[in-house]
Amino acid sequence: MNSRRFALLLVPCCLAALIAGSLVASADKSEKEKPTKEAAAKTDKKKETWPDLVYELRTYTTAEGRLPNLNKRFRDHTMKLFAKHGMKNIVYMTPLEKKNTLVYLIAHKSREEAKKNWKGFMADPVWKKVWAESKADGPIVTKVESQFLKATDYSPLK
Repeated sequence: MNSRRFALLLVPCCLAALIAGSLVASADKSEKEKPTKEAAAKTDKKKETWPDLVYELRTYTTAEGRLPNLNKRFRDHTMKLFAKHGMKNIVYMTPLEKKNTLVYLIAHKSREEAKKNWKGFMADPVWKKVWAESKADGPIVTKVESQFLKATDYSPLK
């Protein structure tokens, strides 16, 4: 992998970690209020925490001039459907150096959950309809890259 491509992959990861870290910090502030005994008794299950999640970094390359269509699809439909199917939306970005590219980070409870989440998402009738309608005037995405990530022991997420 050349250094430019590596940098293009590394920058979104670093930015996503910073954003996620700030989300954790703001969540920590709101959680400092002590829950009542009744509320504490109801939360016996282990809570999902940021470092326990499996992150998925995805890069979509679009056909020339079709990035606005992809952004609209994500803004209006895809993000909601991801949430419906157990995927946690973290961050969506477009590289400054590359036109026609969307990079985003989502999270799953585990790799097994990721498989289940994607299977449910792809089978969702709403998604099938949205996908078909969005590409009625031509294909949008020409390439999809995906990699799964786990927070390191020195990550600010820990």
